[in-house]
Amino acid sequence: MPAHIGYAAMLERFPPAEAVELAALAERHGFTGVMASDHFQPWLPAHGESSFVWSVLAAIAPRTTGDLGPGVTTPGFRMHPAVVAQASATIAAMHPGRTWLGIGSGEAINEHVVGQYWPEPPERIERMFEAVELIKRLFAASIAGRDVRFSGQHFKLESTRLWTMPQTPPEILVAAGGPVTAKRAGRVADGLITMGAPTDRLAVLLQRFAEGARESGRDAERMPRVLQLHLSWAPTDEEAMRNALREWPIAGLRAPRGDLRSPYDVEHFARTVRPEDFAGRMLVGADPDRHRAGIQRYLDLGFDRIYLHNVGREQAGFLEVFGREVLPGLSR
Repeated sequence: MPAHIGYAAMLERFPPAEAVELAALAERHGFTGVMASDHFQPWLPAHGESSFVWSVLAAIAPRTTGDLGPGVTTPGFRMHPAVVAQASATIAAMHPGRTWLGIGSGEAINEHVVGQYWPEPPERIERMFEAVELIKRLFAASIAGRDVRFSGQHFKLESTRLWTMPQTPPEILVAAGGPVTAKRAGRVADGLITMGAPTDRLAVLLQRFAEGARESGRDAERMPRVLQLHLSWAPTDEEAMRNALREWPIAGLRAPRGDLRSPYDVEHFARTVRPEDFAGRMLVGADPDRHRAGIQRYLDLGFDRIYLHNVGREQAGFLEVFGREVLPGLSR
């Protein structure tokens, strides 16, 4: 079966109009969907962008035919879960059957900008799952044509509904980086999103996700298991490593980045990253065969959708080479 390999539109790195053009170009080269990042600030000052993900998705959708969604957005800090639900339902109503909603627990660089107290990871995860519950209830009630109320520990919703709603709600995919969150996602979400990591760690996440799905009477094999994969390809190994160090040192950071509040803080910590820090964390090199083998390992592990982000600034060459030499050799 052909693999579902999409393009990761990194809105913290490229102006919105360019991101739209790149998403359309990716599809012409054989990529089959778009995951767009939701950032208020870029990771590094040099990245220089951070456009509003819902506006860009609305522009990408008519230029492409594949699936699309935010990977991931965080309800409850910059935007109430009801507003996130409305944004997702609106684009789904305009493009039925193509959209999904990726939800995560958030990072301070994007969410702390509104000045709220920034909670510890366990509370952020609780907020995420409560937001998922609210959005699911709002989707279900709106499709049924009735109002719903919600009163949780973190969020409240007065009696209301979404007046613009597709016939089928967008799938809700929960981002998980640890086994406990992955299992809980299997119980309550429609699918899983995670980031590239060593395969042994990801195997545990998929196993726990499947366990949670079984507890809710579902089969994880029928649920989306989505991976966002960062890589550094360039015409030479030396250029690929330069790109990794300059453009995406985040992949080599050993410290957690969820509490960093400014691109300048990330830039400070990124100065410590060395080439050896990418080992096992991001594939760097010029050989398309190595990249194809690396992507195939994740497909063999059990992921059914992978969205690729090449960290180099020059995207057109990457899309052409991977469309010609990498994607055709991948299979599920």
